[in-house]
Amino acid sequence: MVLVRALLYVPLPLLLVVIHRATSIGAYVKRGEESGYIKISLRGDTKEEHLTIMRKIDTRNKSEWFFNGKVVPKGEVLEITKRFNIQVNNLTQFLPQDRVCEFAKLSPVKLLEETEKAVGDPQLPVQHCALVEKSSKLKTIECTVKRNGDTLNQLKALNVEQEKDVERVRQRAELLEKVESMKKKLPWLKYDMKKAEYIAAKEQEKDAKKKLDEAANTLHEFSKPIEGKKQEKAILDGDCKKLSSLINENSKKHMDFVEKVDQVGVQVQGKYKEMQELRRQEQSRQQRILKAREELAAAELDLQTVPAYEPPHDKIEKLGSQILELGVQANQKRLQKSEKEKILNQNKLTLRQCSDRLKDMEDKNNKLLHALQNSGAENIFEAYCWLQQHRHELNKEAYGPVLLEVNVSNRAHANYLEDHVGHYIWKSFITQDAGDRDFLAKNLKPFDVPILNYVSNESSRKEPFQISEEMRALGISARLDQVFDAPHAVKEVLISQFGLDSSYIGSKETDQKADNVAKLGILDFWTPENHYRWSISRYGGHVSASVEPVNQSRLLLCSADGNEIERLRSKKKKLEESVDELEESLKSMQTEQRLIEDEAAKLQKEREEIINIVQIEKRKRREMENHINLRKRKLESIEKEDDINTALAKLVDQAADLNIQQFKYAIEIKNLLVEIVSCKWSYAEKHMASIEFDAKIRELEFNLKQHEKLALQASLHYEDCKKEVEHCRKHLSDAKRQAESIAFITPELEKEFLEMPTTIEELEAAIQDNISQANSIFFLNQNILQEYEHRQRQIEDLSTKQEADKKELKRFLAEIDALKEKWLPTLRNLVAQINETFSRNFQEMAVAGEVSLDEHESDFDKFGILIKVKFRQSGQLEVLSAHHQSGGERSVSTILYLVSLQDLTNCPFRVVDEINQGMDPINERKMFQQLVRAASQPNTPQCFLLTPKLLPDLEYSEACSILNIMNGPWIEQPSKVWSSGECWGTVTGLVGESRC
Repeated sequence: MVLVRALLYVPLPLLLVVIHRATSIGAYVKRGEESGYIKISLRGDTKEEHLTIMRKIDTRNKSEWFFNGKVVPKGEVLEITKRFNIQVNNLTQFLPQDRVCEFAKLSPVKLLEETEKAVGDPQLPVQHCALVEKSSKLKTIECTVKRNGDTLNQLKALNVEQEKDVERVRQRAELLEKVESMKKKLPWLKYDMKKAEYIAAKEQEKDAKKKLDEAANTLHEFSKPIEGKKQEKAILDGDCKKLSSLINENSKKHMDFVEKVDQVGVQVQGKYKEMQELRRQEQSRQQRILKAREELAAAELDLQTVPAYEPPHDKIEKLGSQILELGVQANQKRLQKSEKEKILNQNKLTLRQCSDRLKDMEDKNNKLLHALQNSGAENIFEAYCWLQQHRHELNKEAYGPVLLEVNVSNRAHANYLEDHVGHYIWKSFITQDAGDRDFLAKNLKPFDVPILNYVSNESSRKEPFQISEEMRALGISARLDQVFDAPHAVKEVLISQFGLDSSYIGSKETDQKADNVAKLGILDFWTPENHYRWSISRYGGHVSASVEPVNQSRLLLCSADGNEIERLRSKKKKLEESVDELEESLKSMQTEQRLIEDEAAKLQKEREEIINIVQIEKRKRREMENHINLRKRKLESIEKEDDINTALAKLVDQAADLNIQQFKYAIEIKNLLVEIVSCKWSYAEKHMASIEFDAKIRELEFNLKQHEKLALQASLHYEDCKKEVEHCRKHLSDAKRQAESIAFITPELEKEFLEMPTTIEELEAAIQDNISQANSIFFLNQNILQEYEHRQRQIEDLSTKQEADKKELKRFLAEIDALKEKWLPTLRNLVAQINETFSRNFQEMAVAGEVSLDEHESDFDKFGILIKVKFRQSGQLEVLSAHHQSGGERSVSTILYLVSLQDLTNCPFRVVDEINQGMDPINERKMFQQLVRAASQPNTPQCFLLTPKLLPDLEYSEACSILNIMNGPWIEQPSKVWSSGECWGTVTGLVGESRC
């Protein structure tokens, strides 16, 4: 037996326990760890074989299963626990504290199931389940057999009553069947009639075809001579077309030659006109030569009379040097101006950056107000604006919100200060006059901001704080009231409200020497990571300490340094003055540059005017020389023109050639006229012969048309016969299809048709007679035959099923009896053993109890175990439940029942969690003795009792082990002492020293 005693007990989930005390598996990983594990070792089939099962869990609710150090799936772990018969959800094996009441609420049936699983023969729960299942099926089969027997008797009685009506229905069905057979022959008779009509139409078609062939032969004999005549006429027409084409071609050539003659005549006339034009041009050329010589002499005279011109080169060079000197001065001014502009741009950029920085820092108030608003002070903007607008109405200066008045330069100090003071103070407003306080309290009430009034006390001035050598040795560097700047009233309110003058600031070294700081009388100090506080009880003087991590500032780090703002404002003013001076300097330089450029432009203009005069004089003389050269070239050109006599001789020769060509064309026209007369004569002869053939062909075609009419009539008659045959064939096919859709001719049907009338009229009359006879048979239920036959089939099916169900019923009864003979005696014996141990254990505790089997014949699902107890001599035995017994009584009854199962359990170990809670000391001591005795017996399962406390002076056997689980921040040093085998007093002493 193992007793687990916990100083600080945190229930952990066992291997496969359903989580009851946490929302997720990750909740069991504590103290900032990322993961944890649970490890259980089991003995195998031999002493040397050890099985280790470990479950690793992390804060992300993920699990890993290990078997003997190897990662395995959860299913394999379940198989191992099943092999060892470890039932985690069985309350007789694993009973947590919070499920003791649940154990008492177990119904007798559920208690029997849990007991069967936990103790005794492993086949007991299997046999029980099988009996419950088979008894349920047995009841179902019995009900089915009884219900089917009653139904079978009712169906048989109904069929006996309806047999006569069924016979009459069958007679009527025979008559109607005969009618149907006659109806099958009727379409076949109609088919025979259509077949005879088709054969007659076919004969008429043959006669019409014969007449059509005779008419076609006659027509062919008359059409042969017409074809011969048409061929001869076609030959004549071809000759006429050839002659006509020759005539047309001759006419075309005649017209071409006539046109060429006209063209040659026009060319001859043109040559004569050119001769006349040449003579006129010669006279004009002589006149132009004379005029050109006169113009050349006049131009040479004008050039000689023009005086010579000398350009003023000295003056042009002097003006050029003056312009160059002014350009150099202007460039120097531009360079100076560019440097000034560069400096000005740099100063403007610096000024803009400074203004932006100043604006950002001045906007820090808005950031601080936004931070307050986001932290819960929704109306802080309105309160701040109201105060700014009404400051002139106050008697003394008022401050607020406090967050805007406090300036902390060090980020770590900001973390300490914000974490130390109350959050409400940052949105508070501070006045220095009682009237101002009342005024603000009245008007700022809708904005939900605190109003504090500071009253100055000159007599309570504090001595300046100084760091002692002891403090400096421990890393103490400052006090919390010294690390920030604020108006005097604001700072005094913070100090008085939150004791800032009693809180000190240390370093990482102070973290390591935190125990020694308290010896200097410092009960509150800060380090970069922790905030240490000591408090002294008002009653017992006990000292308690607390250590909290330092939280990051969310409000103070938004603030700005006021000195920095003043520095930026001064810098901005200097930059603005520098920019103004540079701009004035640039304006003066711009004016000087403009004057220099104007003077240079004036000299440049004068120089350009002189150069223009020189160029005009040169251009005038050059134009006169060009005019003389042009006159000379014109005179030479006129004198070099061709001689008129040569051109006249050439034109005469060309006119003679054209006259000869015109004569040749006239000879060709005469030959063409002779040829065209001959062709027209031949064409007239051929055309007259073609007209005669045309008349003969028309006469023959008239006779042919008469015979064509006769042939057409024969053809139409033949087509009508063909349509009639097709019509009869279609009707015949429809009739056959209709007949075949009703019935195909089979040998049996053909024999029936021979016995029936052979004409349509007689067959229709016979059909009508049989229908009348069938209609004379009358009955109320039209579906009586179908119902009778359906019931007959039902009777046969039910009879077969009834026989099978009876056999199945006998088989189930035999199986249940066999299982019951195996299961019930074993179960009775097991309950008797449990009852004997349970009763004896209760008697030793001066109370009474018994365990009995609640039997219900064949209702195996109602079998259960009844635990009856009484805790008073005057009382009666009552069934254990949450309604009759108290919590302590239920705990006693539960543990005694579990003890009674100890020597019968076939699992490796059992776990009971805090079962002694709620018991009185007497019952707890007796219960413990019972549990120790039962768990110390040989060949019984290992038993774990988890409890936070044990009674003093308990008796333990050699088989008991006590495990103490210690948990807490001071566990490291005592655990080392404990592991070395020291006594409990030494361990507790070390724990006390660690706390101090």
